Amino acid sequence: MQRGEKKIYMQEVVTRDGFQNEREFVGTDKKIELINKLSQCGYSKIEVTSFTSPKAIPMLRDAEQVMKSITRHPDIEYTVLVPNLRGAERALLCDVDEANLVMSTSESHNQTNLRMTREESFRGLSEVIKEIQPTRTAVNVSLSTAFGCPMEGDVTLKTLLSWVERFAEHGVRGITLCDTTGMAYPTQVSEVVTEFKDRFGDLQLTVHLHNTRGMALTNALAAIQAGADRFDSALGGLGGCPYAPGATGNVSTEDLVHMLELMGYRTGIDLEQVLDAAAQLPALVHHDVPSQVLKAGRRLDLHDAPSSIKECLGN
Repeated sequence: MQRGEKKIYMQEVVTRDGFQNEREFVGTDKKIELINKLSQCGYSKIEVTSFTSPKAIPMLRDAEQVMKSITRHPDIEYTVLVPNLRGAERALLCDVDEANLVMSTSESHNQTNLRMTREESFRGLSEVIKEIQPTRTAVNVSLSTAFGCPMEGDVTLKTLLSWVERFAEHGVRGITLCDTTGMAYPTQVSEVVTEFKDRFGDLQLTVHLHNTRGMALTNALAAIQAGADRFDSALGGLGGCPYAPGATGNVSTEDLVHMLELMGYRTGIDLEQVLDAAAQLPALVHHDVPSQVLKAGRRLDLHDAPSSIKECLGN
């Protein structure tokens, strides 16, 4: 398959994964306005919010209002994070297209992040899956620390795939492999994606990359070459894991799309509109964002030459 023939599906996570870590609350109307703008950019999915307890994530305490107020685009799936049965009940009342469930593949990270053992998480999420399956809402499971744990180090491929298998047996539609703290590297990503595709080809695979150590774009290319075609990304590169101090966030949507389009892959994303939306982020979050293309512009966003140079060129 030629690059130009391969479609890469982009999934925006800024208003959930990005905003949940912000110190200052982003207003409900601003969230709705941003999601409506992103809905015109050509995404496959948009992760709108999280139906977690408002006490746990106060930045997303307006989940119902946001989900019910956005203008849905017929070609986009609107997904939300669902942590437990109560969250599932709230999400189903909002008629979400997909519920995204989360647990870690390493024991220490799961207990640190979710205050549960992995087995406790699996039992709880199994109940959530049973609750959702009779409805039209699809189920995706995000496996955190899929490429490494900041407390345990490497997570073995056997361990990772065993959790994928257990959720596959429960009939979930998709799995997201999350580089939660940016520990992934290209050859590792290639091996993991190749093994996943070989064993679980019927599952929808998403790769969720962080740019903690500056390898997100390289890791994305390694994943694509191994058969992945679906990526989470965050406008402006917002987000990040609290257990990776000083880390930058998710792979930037505009940086990833800019690279892929230059290489001939089809993303369906209107990069100009995405950059316009990203330019609004610093005012929304009250700080600069990591995006490189937002700072430097696209490769062929040219600048006027100095007048002295124009005279030399005969212009």
